[in-house]
Amino acid sequence: MKRRNFIKNASLTGVALAVGNTLAHCATNSPKDNSSSAAVIDKKTKVPLPLVIATWDVRQSTQRAWEELKKNSSSLDAVEQGCKIAEADKKNQTVGNGGRPDRDGHVTLDACIINKNGNYGAVVDLEHITHAISVARKVMEDTPHCILAGKGAEKFALENGFKAENLLTEASKKEWEAWKTKSNYHPKINIENHDTIGILAMDNNGDISGACTTSGLAYKMAGRVGDSPIIGAGLFVDNEVGAAVATGLGEEVLKTVGSFLIVELMRQGKTPQEACEEAIGRIVNKPDSNYKNFQVGYIAMNKKGETGFYAIHKGFSMSKFNDDKNENLPSDYYVK
Repeated sequence: MKRRNFIKNASLTGVALAVGNTLAHCATNSPKDNSSSAAVIDKKTKVPLPLVIATWDVRQSTQRAWEELKKNSSSLDAVEQGCKIAEADKKNQTVGNGGRPDRDGHVTLDACIINKNGNYGAVVDLEHITHAISVARKVMEDTPHCILAGKGAEKFALENGFKAENLLTEASKKEWEAWKTKSNYHPKINIENHDTIGILAMDNNGDISGACTTSGLAYKMAGRVGDSPIIGAGLFVDNEVGAAVATGLGEEVLKTVGSFLIVELMRQGKTPQEACEEAIGRIVNKPDSNYKNFQVGYIAMNKKGETGFYAIHKGFSMSKFNDDKNENLPSDYYVK
């Protein structure tokens, strides 16, 4: 299946989020590592480097990230450039320019990025700027903060040379106007196609970075923020252990701090696959879980170059570029 068709009966009520102070520290300027080393192979797992994985069938994005890594660029450069491909694609109604709007007709973007040192930058509720991921990187590298929101994030972007654009395409506008005739919020699994693009990369030096970017739930309440820009929920990187990124109903990922959980499980010795499956289990085994009516998917990699991915429902997939092969792999899932 393609990456459309994803969420059903998602609640937009309150979101509980508890992420400890130790998840990561805000960024200071961090120099890029572009040292010229040849591709290496982990002697234990025989996984050739570099390595790129991403949520969904986004092989153009993994291709772009791979091209950066083959030039011996850093994993941080690779994940940013991979996300920018999806953000600029107006036919992709889940990310960047052309994303589906909130219920008031505003396209608002969330994004975050984490480098090999655990430095983190994010934007939430950003309007009029296509490349939210690049603004997030600017926040990380050029400010003392981790997150900028709304008008403040837009002002910061414009002051740093980003171009203001109308992100509501004619196709997304027509769908929104049709939705307004009933204004019912009942997105369905494998139909809405709103999902996050998350990318993880390991460069020739064995350093890991991650990024994710999204326009969020279609027709969401104004001001809604999902898991994608929140460290430890939508994305987490620990260069000593590995990294994970989420897609799907953000409220459920937030409540379980999913990506941080996966990395901590890998720290304890679980494989990326085992960790992704346990993180999904934490969601579906909650006493009040309505998991049959929504989707969540995770991807992960560890420091050895091993990867894993898992979802609640059929239809999720992972793109993987490794050993000169760019492929899209269907995910195993909980609900058979």
